[in-house]
Amino acid sequence: MALFHSAHGGNIREAADMLGIAPDALLDFSANINPAGMPDTLRQALVDNLRLAERYPDVEYQHLHQALAAHHQLPASWLLAGNGETEAIFTLVDGLAPRRAMLVTPGFAEYRRALKRAGCAIEDFALREDAGWQLTGDILDALTADLDCLFLCTPNNPTGLLPDESLLLAIAARCRALGIALILDEAFIDFIEGHCGFIPYLAANPHVWVLRSLTKFYAIPGLRLGYLINSDAQAVGRLRQRQMPWSINAFAALAGEILLQDTDYQRATWQWINRERPRLYQELSALTGLTLWPGVANYLFLRCEVPGLDLQRALLEKHILIRSCSNYPGLDERYYRVAVRSLKENDSLIDAMQAVLSDTGPAV
Repeated sequence: MALFHSAHGGNIREAADMLGIAPDALLDFSANINPAGMPDTLRQALVDNLRLAERYPDVEYQHLHQALAAHHQLPASWLLAGNGETEAIFTLVDGLAPRRAMLVTPGFAEYRRALKRAGCAIEDFALREDAGWQLTGDILDALTADLDCLFLCTPNNPTGLLPDESLLLAIAARCRALGIALILDEAFIDFIEGHCGFIPYLAANPHVWVLRSLTKFYAIPGLRLGYLINSDAQAVGRLRQRQMPWSINAFAALAGEILLQDTDYQRATWQWINRERPRLYQELSALTGLTLWPGVANYLFLRCEVPGLDLQRALLEKHILIRSCSNYPGLDERYYRVAVRSLKENDSLIDAMQAVLSDTGPAV
């Protein structure tokens, strides 16, 4: 049974209320946010520009779109920013109005919510444990002419796994031949150093839409900023006409103009994730009672092998919150997702996991 009402991680208010403690007393491993926190460059820019709250943002967010375009070396007309990537998902589904879509399970819940709201029929393509939860070429045969939309999360949430580039290109070709809109959610791809995602292939694939988020990598989930990219400028323009005006607040728009230029922050983040993800994976894999799958994102996917142990509840008693994956289609109460955080925080998680799994050690 789920402990919380929310379908997502990061619900520290509800978790803290359950324990009768302040939210700051919890270590949150349930939300996949960069533990470095907001870049200092943005923090100072927000302080210096508080007066932006006194006037309306530019309804077209011209400077923001130009900054995003310059970063990706694309025409600004290919981009549409929104109030977080989730808004972009709903805007895109509203504009495409698909009749029958395919979702890969397990996967991010908001695709399904957006499609259901649009009255779209949904087919599930289930990832399999015997394939390591990795997307395989079997999906090519599952793509048929009665579909008009396919969502893929790359890397996948919650598994953290990234499909082979050759498979993605084959999927894109299959979708093009069948008239299927392919939507690639690359919310966590910035954590993979040197990886450009599908963006270099967009010019030749106007049926492919890429979703990006700035909130995870740059630790600004409270500001909310995401965007979509498509090489059909007219299609993007039609979505822009349907988008609610002023959906991005002035400070989030400012963040988008600044963050992508902070190369020091980017390098420091890649150094951290390249060091801490394999370390945390190795330490947790060594614990009896856990099975982990190696991912490339800033989180790890695992299964608890101890019968009857509610790992989320047990760790919560030690003031550590992890993400239960029991509400993901295709998964059950044994599956969890944990974020990769700082060295000290990761050590706290390792110690707490060891204590819970061995039923020894002092309580935190």
